[in-house]
Amino acid sequence: MEMHDQIAIGVDVGGSHIVSAAVSLKELRILPGTTFSVKVDNKAAKEMVLETWSTAINETMARIPDKENINIGFAIPGPFDYCRGIALYEGENDKYTNMYGVSVPKELIRYLDSENVNFRFLNDATSFGVGVATQGDAKQYPKIIVVTLGTGFGSAFVKDGIPQVNHAEVPKNGCLWDKPFKQGIGDDYFSTRWCIKRYQELSSEKVKGVKEIAEANNIHTQIVFEEFGANMAEFMIPFIQKFRPELLVLGGNISNASRFFLPTLKSRIQSAGHNINFEISLLMEDAAILGSAQLFNIHFWNQVKNDLPNI
Repeated sequence: MEMHDQIAIGVDVGGSHIVSAAVSLKELRILPGTTFSVKVDNKAAKEMVLETWSTAINETMARIPDKENINIGFAIPGPFDYCRGIALYEGENDKYTNMYGVSVPKELIRYLDSENVNFRFLNDATSFGVGVATQGDAKQYPKIIVVTLGTGFGSAFVKDGIPQVNHAEVPKNGCLWDKPFKQGIGDDYFSTRWCIKRYQELSSEKVKGVKEIAEANNIHTQIVFEEFGANMAEFMIPFIQKFRPELLVLGGNISNASRFFLPTLKSRIQSAGHNINFEISLLMEDAAILGSAQLFNIHFWNQVKNDLPNI
């Protein structure tokens, strides 16, 4: 294998910024000095969005040795056609709405400083899960569930480093956000907006985000997170029963407040008879970058290429 085949660029597309970095596939680490982050206005016209994305990617490309044959893996939120690289964002998603129907490989290439680029795409929560599974303590566990708690509720079921998508023991597409729960779906209960809404119901105070709720550290804070942890245990137990993971990893902004909800989550899951470990991932977008770059690891790609969802 030639040297350049062992470097891939991982890109994490977020709602407010994009991060790009070069990854050594051999060592599964981000190469120093190749990480670039650029703020994105996701409501902007598609040309503006693509130009902003390219700013970060071009900076990373300039710092890798081989410009002739560049591999870029994207960690990108759905709805998205991951096989063909086409954005399917519509009004209700409230993000990247001007990108609807845009083929990223066809259109982004015009803004990049190289014409020889291969593109591959993976869901952002799946990428995060794959990245987490390759680092730290998670490496020791064959089966893990990774959930990302933030603006939305993301998940990945990972077995031996490979995301499980179409398998009897995992929910459809490995997704939890769209599964029914109480009066709605998972995403309604395990996202920033639920925390803000519940805190306002209890305290009559309108806050911007979970950080403020945690910093207030009052009786309402305790109640919100107690309920969050109890709801999450109730929601997760059936999926844990089926998949039987050894580890549950939490990431995303809400996980920064885990000291308030993790004790409840843990005790409820354990008292339901599941002796699993818990970990808060501090990797954030580094994990998604590591996960998406792995789309250019041949073994990994062969395992996932036929399972890429187009949602």
